[in-house]
Amino acid sequence: MFRYLRRSPGFYGRLFRLALPLILQNLITTSLGFVDTFMVGLLGDYELSAVTAANAPIYLLQVIIFGLMSGLTILVSQYWGKQDLDAINRCMGFAMYAGLTIASLAALLLFLFPSQVLALVTSDRTLVEMGAPYLKIVGLSYIFNAVSSVYVSMQRSAEDPALGMKVFAVSMLLNTFLNYCLIFGNFGAPALGITGAAVATLASRVVEFLLVLVYALCSRRVPLIPRSLFRPGRATARAFIRYATPVLLNETLWGLGTTMMTVILGHMAFSADMLAAYTIMGNIDKFTTVSCFGLAGAAAVILGKAIGEGSSKDDVYDLSWCLLIVSFLLGLLLAAVLALALPLVFLPYLYPLFSLSPRATEAAAMLCVVYLVFFPMKSFDITNITGVLRAGGDVRAATLIDLTPLWCVAVPTAALAALVLDAPMIWVCLGIYSENIVKMPLGVLRLRSRKWINDVTRGGVR
Repeated sequence: MFRYLRRSPGFYGRLFRLALPLILQNLITTSLGFVDTFMVGLLGDYELSAVTAANAPIYLLQVIIFGLMSGLTILVSQYWGKQDLDAINRCMGFAMYAGLTIASLAALLLFLFPSQVLALVTSDRTLVEMGAPYLKIVGLSYIFNAVSSVYVSMQRSAEDPALGMKVFAVSMLLNTFLNYCLIFGNFGAPALGITGAAVATLASRVVEFLLVLVYALCSRRVPLIPRSLFRPGRATARAFIRYATPVLLNETLWGLGTTMMTVILGHMAFSADMLAAYTIMGNIDKFTTVSCFGLAGAAAVILGKAIGEGSSKDDVYDLSWCLLIVSFLLGLLLAAVLALALPLVFLPYLYPLFSLSPRATEAAAMLCVVYLVFFPMKSFDITNITGVLRAGGDVRAATLIDLTPLWCVAVPTAALAALVLDAPMIWVCLGIYSENIVKMPLGVLRLRSRKWINDVTRGGVR
């Protein structure tokens, strides 16, 4: 297997130059959510749990936008290999129309019916009442985020990952400052609590959108072509629906499945403790996987461009194994870091910051142990599904491999352990992360078939 790692001079430098900005961008985006969680957590367990419950439907919207970005990457990376700027503008235009429509409808639903939506996540009325104002405001922010995310994704797929890193860095710094002002009432601002966190998020998303708009109007690397951007055409719609719809379905159902974990924990006897622990572990997961998703994003661009340039299937296959082995080794390294961090950092320093109860602390530690055991497989799966298979246009197989273990293994196992058997906490934790046991073997089987390598640009989008 390690023969695949022998690449031409300069390959790993190129991989690093692509992956590092994506890792930093993911880290910045993740930090944005962690700042909200950390500062709200300082208010108390119930405030933290309320934001967790409110972020469950928001998370579903996030993964839908991510699905659009992933579908865009499939098309743009291969068209970039052909240097077809007109087709890139058409694909971006359709993605923007779709993103704006979905985000606007979701924002309207969350603004008009926040309590009803939250009641689907948790049965605790106090959490619903506390989280409703937060949900109304945060939903609006994704109207702006949908447009900026699509444009950043296009530039990333055209080998310009630095834009997203810079834009989201400004957004994170602004959000952090406004959180400090509006949550606690510093610098003369009103102390709005968790509602202040929502206002800060909305303001930072608006600034993020304005920065992207100015860049797009001035950029000459991938110039805007209005006639293609605003009138993408039916052929573009068909191409996007063929390759992006399964990705969008994948991300939506995956996000819904992950949200179901929150719902399951929200209906346990000690729901506040479990939700607080799951929230903290969720943020650790986001920080840990930023490197994996950065590598997967770089893999998608490299493989997509290689296919677009007309590389042979054997070359693409060998290249994919190289990227997957690097991903698995990265997972091993990060798992080792987590194993050291749990007793040295998390238990003595991180968990006490959130004023967790003893039960919540125990749950958070147990979730971390189970998580790090499965993490190398998770790292492999992220690159295989979101990087390799999607870059080759094999979106249907990628969707099945991603969703089947989640919905047929993890969700029912966690629900059975938590709600039916009232099993010990370790079995609930194992149920939450059990999908990794099934997902990696399925991915390897599909990878070895080579059926995933397809040129999605044949026929064009005009």
